[in-house]
Amino acid sequence: MSGLFGVISNKNCVPNLYYGTDYHSHLGTEYGGIAYIDENGNPVKKIHDISNSQFKSKFDEIVDKIHSNMGIGVISDKDPQPLNFEGKFGPFAICCAGLVNNKDELVKELIRKGISFSEIDNDEINTTELVANLINRGENIIDGIEYMYENISGSISLLLLTKNV
Repeated sequence: MSGLFGVISNKNCVPNLYYGTDYHSHLGTEYGGIAYIDENGNPVKKIHDISNSQFKSKFDEIVDKIHSNMGIGVISDKDPQPLNFEGKFGPFAICCAGLVNNKDELVKELIRKGISFSEIDNDEINTTELVANLINRGENIIDGIEYMYENISGSISLLLLTKNV
């Protein structure tokens, strides 16, 4: 199980992002991560292995150094995330939680269409990367999300972060 948290604010949201993501620590034991929009409008990600330590201990030293008004966070029981992508819609970060029952079929289909996967752990494609590649198949982000939901068998909750609100 994983926990997702997102925040948009008129002021610095990073402390709220930090505490809101940490609140979900009981939902995952492998990875904790945040992504935020930097001063240039690009998503920046920070991911840590939290299997032997708490989320707070990995992010405590950087929370005061980051300033952004948009961010997403995740506590994940399986995949390192959030992930950053440069797609036809511009740069974005994404995190997700759920189960894709037809994951192997979708991966094979995308590879046949020339899509590459780089986030591979224990010979398994990162589900978040699969979801992002499916979204990139759409004409725009909304169309891409609809495309992704039409093609997966299972259930996915996701947060997608881009400078275009």
